Amino acid sequence: MEDADRLARLETALARLQREMAVKDQVILAQLDRIAELERALEDTRRGGKRQAAPFAKGAPEANPKRPGRKRGDAHGRHGHRLAPDRDPDRILQAGLPVGCPDCGGHVSSERTEQQWSVEIPPIAPVVTRIDVEIGTCDGCGRRVQGHHPEQSSDALGAAASTVGPIAKAWAMWLHYSLGLSFGKTRAVLAKLGIDMTAGAICAASASAASKQLAPVHAELVTAANASAALTMDETGWHVGGHGAWLWVATNPNLSCYWVTPHRGFADATETITADFDGVLIRDGYAVYNSYDQATHQTCLAHLMRRCREMEADLDGPDRKIPVAARKLLADALAARDLDPAGKAAAVVELNARLDTLCARPVGHEANRRLLAHLDRQSSAMFTFLTAEPALEVDATNWRAETGIRPAVVNRKVWGGNRTWRGATTQGRITSIIRTANQHGIDAVNYIADRARGPDPGLTTLLA
Repeated sequence: MEDADRLARLETALARLQREMAVKDQVILAQLDRIAELERALEDTRRGGKRQAAPFAKGAPEANPKRPGRKRGDAHGRHGHRLAPDRDPDRILQAGLPVGCPDCGGHVSSERTEQQWSVEIPPIAPVVTRIDVEIGTCDGCGRRVQGHHPEQSSDALGAAASTVGPIAKAWAMWLHYSLGLSFGKTRAVLAKLGIDMTAGAICAASASAASKQLAPVHAELVTAANASAALTMDETGWHVGGHGAWLWVATNPNLSCYWVTPHRGFADATETITADFDGVLIRDGYAVYNSYDQATHQTCLAHLMRRCREMEADLDGPDRKIPVAARKLLADALAARDLDPAGKAAAVVELNARLDTLCARPVGHEANRRLLAHLDRQSSAMFTFLTAEPALEVDATNWRAETGIRPAVVNRKVWGGNRTWRGATTQGRITSIIRTANQHGIDAVNYIADRARGPDPGLTTLLA
């Protein structure tokens, strides 16, 4: 009887413990779901912080900020001053001594003459040109023949006889596509210069130039990009007609290409950089770039190091060791850039061995598992910058694309994007030409104006 009572009590206790374990299991599962949700929210917050409308905001201001300007004392650095212009003055003014001393009225004796230089904007007025166009008829075939002056950018007469010159239109394109002014603000700047041109006319003139005079050189630019030995690519969010889109950039020290697409897939990337590109492709870890299977890849180490630093701040204990080890490996890879070719080759062997060992480590934290899986997938593209020929100028990061895409991001924050897909095409072509011209120290305004006056001489002028 006692054994039966004891067995009953044990069964009752076991049932109670099982119920408690079931409740605790539910609590643990709920907590795991909550942890995963919070981790996703944290990652979204970090990503969102990189896309704020105020890109230069760095959080709340400091309570006791340092005094602005140079530090006092002799160790504050080199004294800077504006240099005198390196050209002869357009006019010379005399600042003579007063007749008498301003304080006591006494006679003032001259001791020496010093020089002060001033650079000023002269009064701005547009130049109005009338072109008398002679019109005749061929005595042989009776065809109408019209004269043309080299400064004419259009042969239109009648209602379209009054036009805005190519330099003014090129200024408008530069203000909008390079400096990021909206069409309305661009119109206001031109009005200040004495040129009356509506925002719609600026938009139409830009679209016409992109589809006619600038189209051939842009086509050559795309061809040159696909034939490049190395390219750095990146993409960012864009808007066309209020709908989400993507703006891409492919750049190297010699040229830059921009284009806008409705989506972010491989088909969108290959609208400009074709799928058979076989140079070195420097990019971030976005999986779409892996589809360039004929290219040699270099993944951006800066993105990986930033991810490791964020994980170090989130994790503690043994889980923190993996991002620390990964960041140390990446830092050693960057330091190996200063070695000679033999040293780089030896460093790559060691780094690959360390990477294989790191990726094989057992992990218990999901974030560490994802990090090691990503490093393993990118292992073949981690150290190309150490093994490539120096002449290829393969960078360890995608900073060239980040720098190239930044002006477009600023434009997006000012006026949002494009209203139409024709405007998006214009955006890509004109931005590509202006950015490439800037890379070669060419005045983009004069280049665009010259293209309106005459046929394009080829890409060699832009890449001179």
